[in-house]
Amino acid sequence: MDVELTSLGTIIALAATIGLILIRVAPAYAMMAGAVIGGLTGGATFTGTVEIMIEGAEGMTGVVLRVLAAGVLAGVLIESGAAKKIAESILNGLGEAKALLAIAGATMVLTGVGVFIGVAVLTMAPIALAIAKRTDTSKMAILLAISGGGKAGNIISPNPNTIAAAEAFQIPLTTLMIAGFIPAFAGIGITYILARKLKYSGAKVEDNELSTEGKGDTPTLTAALTAPAFAIFLLLLQPLAGVSIDPLFALPAGGIAGALVMRKGAYLNEYITSGIHKMSGVAVLLIGTGTLAGVIANSALIGQILYVIDAFNIPAYVLAPLAGITMSGATGSTAAGTAVAGSVFAPTILELGVHALAGAAMVHAGATVLDHMPHGTYFHITRASVHMNMKERFKLLPYETLIGAGIAVVSTLIFGVFGFVFLN
Repeated sequence: MDVELTSLGTIIALAATIGLILIRVAPAYAMMAGAVIGGLTGGATFTGTVEIMIEGAEGMTGVVLRVLAAGVLAGVLIESGAAKKIAESILNGLGEAKALLAIAGATMVLTGVGVFIGVAVLTMAPIALAIAKRTDTSKMAILLAISGGGKAGNIISPNPNTIAAAEAFQIPLTTLMIAGFIPAFAGIGITYILARKLKYSGAKVEDNELSTEGKGDTPTLTAALTAPAFAIFLLLLQPLAGVSIDPLFALPAGGIAGALVMRKGAYLNEYITSGIHKMSGVAVLLIGTGTLAGVIANSALIGQILYVIDAFNIPAYVLAPLAGITMSGATGSTAAGTAVAGSVFAPTILELGVHALAGAAMVHAGATVLDHMPHGTYFHITRASVHMNMKERFKLLPYETLIGAGIAVVSTLIFGVFGFVFLN
């Protein structure tokens, strides 16, 4: 599309999207409506606006297919009890003395092995509430531990956000996952320090907020780890042996292998159906995200951002984390923020001479900084998971931002300032 929309039109598109999400319009529709408003106010005709939106949505096709494929792995992990087994094993291993570290670490691992972050939060919350009750820990402390652990796990996972960043910069998924390890562990450290400060701040867990659910027939830890281990093994064949197996095949294969090892092959179709159901909402969100990305990609705003970078002699790599931060803040989502930032800014970041892996890693890390904003679903999922009131949930926002900022700063230092790149 040759139409260049005005910067004002793009800003109006983002503002309209945020406003619609805040009044509880479904995020996918909010982004589509924002794209329409941005296109029309930015100087395009109705026909031109539709073409821009379709072009942007088409750019998300590969990401959507891989996200739907990831549903097989996620469904097996969640419905088989594997995710809960992994979480409980970590918590039992570290013990109540380091409960907050155990909660953050377990959430990181769950998210890191492929459980969608919202589902990881809901899986961890009942366990964390029980531990908080025994250790007299506040809800604010355990929710910060869960949220920080989820942010850390998200940048080392085969989840929608990582898939979107890898797709945008055309690098192997596992390479990007490995690039997130040091920033992720930095995030866990920051999370633990901040969560400890909040241990006795705010409301405590009440007896009626504890889950009474009990599920038997859980797999062994070894069997539970089979699904993510096999999927990651297949993905690692490309950087290690030059054998390229796309996530579209590797992630479902891991889920199927895990179900068979856990001797739950009879339930495989049920697990797959559940996984598709969990990922379908993300897939629709990404299509809506694509329409908004189309507007931003055809905007004069990108040129003006580059002008500012050049005028103030700002290092080119700064654009990568900045894109992730601003787009996650605009969408209130790591997945949507990464998808928009990657599809819109990846070509420009690469043209500026930033290595593909470095650009992807910094965009991805930047998307964890503001993904918890109240116009996104993550804010409300986390609040409901521990029965927290709105006032306390708002108090956690600065702490979550610090965790995301720490992750982004470490990633920028490694890949931007020091220019460290591996697995070329």
